[in-house]
Amino acid sequence: MFKYIIAFLLALIFIYLNYADDRFDGKSLKLGLSIPKSGIMHAVGDAVYSGSNAYFLHANQNKLLGDVKVKLIVYDDKYEPDLTVENMKKLIDKNVFAFFGFVGTPTVKKILPNLRNTEIPLIAPFTGASFLRNNNVANIVNFRSSYKEEIDYIIEYLRSKRDISRFAVFYQNDDYGEEGFVSLLHSLNERGLKLAGEGTYKRNTLSIRHAFHEIKSARPEAVFMIGAYKANALFIKTAKKDPIFKNTLFCNISFGDADEMIKELDYNTENLLFSQVVPSYNDSLKPVILEYKKMMKRYFADEPLGFISLEAFLAAKSIVKALKSINGSITRDKFLKEIKRLPKNILDGVSIDYKNNQLHNKVYLFKYENSQFIEVHNEN
Repeated sequence: MFKYIIAFLLALIFIYLNYADDRFDGKSLKLGLSIPKSGIMHAVGDAVYSGSNAYFLHANQNKLLGDVKVKLIVYDDKYEPDLTVENMKKLIDKNVFAFFGFVGTPTVKKILPNLRNTEIPLIAPFTGASFLRNNNVANIVNFRSSYKEEIDYIIEYLRSKRDISRFAVFYQNDDYGEEGFVSLLHSLNERGLKLAGEGTYKRNTLSIRHAFHEIKSARPEAVFMIGAYKANALFIKTAKKDPIFKNTLFCNISFGDADEMIKELDYNTENLLFSQVVPSYNDSLKPVILEYKKMMKRYFADEPLGFISLEAFLAAKSIVKALKSINGSITRDKFLKEIKRLPKNILDGVSIDYKNNQLHNKVYLFKYENSQFIEVHNEN
């Protein structure tokens, strides 16, 4: 009985500390990141960090929040869920105001039980998982559209513009892959279609051989790639050497990191499609993208431009705009209310409208030709 009393008291103390820390009274507002800074997913973590910090450094230097400065505290989780849990505990000990930009579906899913026991928000996790888009996660605000929306968009394009009906899927054997796999099945079922073939590989590996042979036997017209960029690229490289896949389209969702994939493929990008949750980072008509390019050049000149760092930049700007809108003392509760009611045009060229527990509700589709990404959603 005594041990249960102790456990109960510790739980009360934990809850009290989180409530006590809700009010921000200092000059250093800390955001906590757990991202892959090493391992085969490090490029994604680097892009999330550089894109977001480019805007936060700009905000600090120009005193957009007055004397308050945003500080990022970053831990490496190598895209391994157990490490993410450890990092979350470290960040709580650092008294972060919010978690930000955690990378990956399996990693975020692993921390959900702990997240529900805190008052600490999680903002703009880099995942399109469906379990983050419901009313049961009030302290989570996504920036990006969901994987389901991306997959629906691709399927609609392939059916209406390409008349493709034979689909296969290559996916990561974890929560991320499962999210994409289930979304694909639903999208096909809604159109009276069946999945022709499937193959899986283990997270943080390049073990694609078995999946390749399973999918090859299905002779698909299109293959959905629900994996990490290195595994996706290896699969596509292998497939392009086989005549069975001569005319097959390879359809990649945003988590696959299009910019890294084209490098891995030595820019051999024929028959590739890429869905994204932000517009092209080379769009010269949107003021916020010109701002992104300027800030990246100023603060992270050695880092390449890309879809992921642009998404992180837009999410960071949303955070600053919400903080700036708060009247009086900054609290987590006020912050969550403000970020959920940001004006649609606050990002200067990229419209936001909070619904489905996410800020930006749009999907874009690209191909890569002549050294650039070209939007294809209106292609005839």
